[in-house]
Amino acid sequence: MYLMAVIVLLSYLVGSIPTSIIISKLVRGIDIREHGSGNAGGTNVYRVMGWKYGLLVILLDALKGVIAVVFVARLHYGNMPFENATPFDDFTLVQIIAGLSAVIGHIWTVFANFKGGKGIATALGMLIIVATVDMLVALGVFVLVVVFSRYISLGSVLAAIAVPLTLIVRENIFHVDIPGYSTLLPFIIGLSLLVIYTHRKNLVRLVNGNENKISFSKKK
Repeated sequence: MYLMAVIVLLSYLVGSIPTSIIISKLVRGIDIREHGSGNAGGTNVYRVMGWKYGLLVILLDALKGVIAVVFVARLHYGNMPFENATPFDDFTLVQIIAGLSAVIGHIWTVFANFKGGKGIATALGMLIIVATVDMLVALGVFVLVVVFSRYISLGSVLAAIAVPLTLIVRENIFHVDIPGYSTLLPFIIGLSLLVIYTHRKNLVRLVNGNENKISFSKKK
């Protein structure tokens, strides 16, 4: 139980690293939370500081999810502190727990008064390891929606919905034998709902027609 607690805590702390705040202060000497939408995420960095720094923050946020799943989870050894009733092997289950902890850390970071980003990039990082095919499909949905609508929030929400839907279609329509499907599906649905919840204000603005669109023009 002690080791699992350490893995959860370390994953949470990795996810909590406020990359957008660090980058904005190092590069421009500003607190990104005081500019643009006020959100400490890659999208706001994109709007305020340009696409290069926005992309850098998004990649670093995704890396946090990868680190939790690939490296922190490897601290586990021996038996699980509880009965593993899932079809996953113990290590895969630990990866899922570590990844979810990182996403929670990103959304509610201890280093910024528990007000972080919206979790989409860190969730991308963990899911690209745990559910690669489904995440790649969702990434494609995100890119297409953003390119044609110029709403990053809409792309993020539809991508979050696309992950469990892709899983369902692959298993039940194309009859792909997905290991741990019955356990992986509710986990991914829960994670997707969490991401959608963090975008709730964006959804209201989308419905009201006053959500900000991104510009693809270059910024210095």
